[in-house]
Amino acid sequence: MTSTQRIETTFGEESTAAEVIESIDLSGKHAVVTGAASGLGAETARALASAGASVTLAVRNTDAGESTATDIRKATGNDAVHVRRLDLVDQASIAAFTSSWAVPLHILVNNAGVMALPTLDLTPDGWEEQFAANHLGHFALALGLHDALAAAGNARIVSLSSRGHHASPVEFDDVNFSSRPYDPWLAYGQSKTANVLFAVGATSHWAADGITANAVHPGVIMDTNLSRHMDPEQAAHLRALAAAGEPGEILGAPFRFKTTAQGAATSVLVATSPQLEGIGGRYFEDCNEAEVLTPEAVGTSSGGVAAFALDPDAAERLWTLSLAAVGA
Repeated sequence: MTSTQRIETTFGEESTAAEVIESIDLSGKHAVVTGAASGLGAETARALASAGASVTLAVRNTDAGESTATDIRKATGNDAVHVRRLDLVDQASIAAFTSSWAVPLHILVNNAGVMALPTLDLTPDGWEEQFAANHLGHFALALGLHDALAAAGNARIVSLSSRGHHASPVEFDDVNFSSRPYDPWLAYGQSKTANVLFAVGATSHWAADGITANAVHPGVIMDTNLSRHMDPEQAAHLRALAAAGEPGEILGAPFRFKTTAQGAATSVLVATSPQLEGIGGRYFEDCNEAEVLTPEAVGTSSGGVAAFALDPDAAERLWTLSLAAVGA
């Protein structure tokens, strides 16, 4: 298989995290999962711990994190499940986390995120909050952990994106909605495109250090905290469809709901599968590499990745912007 061939696996949209990691041994390896107190992050951490990894849950609410860690220890028999505080919109919190990390890091799962904030909220540094939390915080985290990732050899970064990236490229001339009307879904889409571009940029800059990064779309899962900012009526409608086992539609295209275990599967596969050794800068969904869409299909297809999210020039522009934004 050449490095340009599309990655196809034996797993699919109904596969679970436990299934994709069943034959993997992560003994002696260290992993960090952000936003791991609940939902996809907790399920991802559980799967990694079940394979023997030492897993750190990087969370804002350490009480919730400790509760989840206790559950994972009991479920897996792995006592090497740790909790550390991390606030992705607070550069001081990120710096405290990264400066005290003292061992090689084999897997970094940038899982935490916010979606569809109803109003334009800016961080103290002036960045739109979805862009700041979903991209800039994770960028600063990975940057601060670079040496630990390099020390691991063949380290992997998993960047959680979304089919929502179809909604918008990164609007470099107005990232913070200073001169255009704020739209929750455009802001979310921009941040999710940034997550893919980060994977492209990180692989370009760090592959020589033995670090690769890929982006994933976990699917639509309604029993996580990500939907907490959605319009209540829309969220209730989607939950009802999910409970009934019926397909939904969002951002102009139909989709099938997933369980949390199914949603975490693609992250876990990308983090651990031998098929992805040395592979980076790509976008995965349903446990397989996604097809690159034509411009006409973006926004109308239920899957696939927009070409603008894989554009190396945009990735380099975002890298430069991000370095300046985090003061690096």
